[in-house]
Amino acid sequence: MTDAHTLKNAVAARREERGLTQLALAEECGVRRETIVNLERGRYNPSLKLALKICAALGARAEELFWLE
Repeated sequence: MTDAHTLKNAVAARREERGLTQLALAEECGVRRETIVNLERGRYNPSLKLALKICAALGARAEELFWLE
């Protein structure tokens, strides 16, 4: 069984709109900066808990930041 969907995100764009650095977002969410880097580059799929922390930090709903393509 294969999953043909890829998780996409708008974290970088929303983070930049809010004037946050990757480090600031990472600290607010309790993760390392590298986690945010890899997430924004599409190399890391966050847990639901982390995705919701990111949404809260960026003032966005989950469907605004994450979607399947």
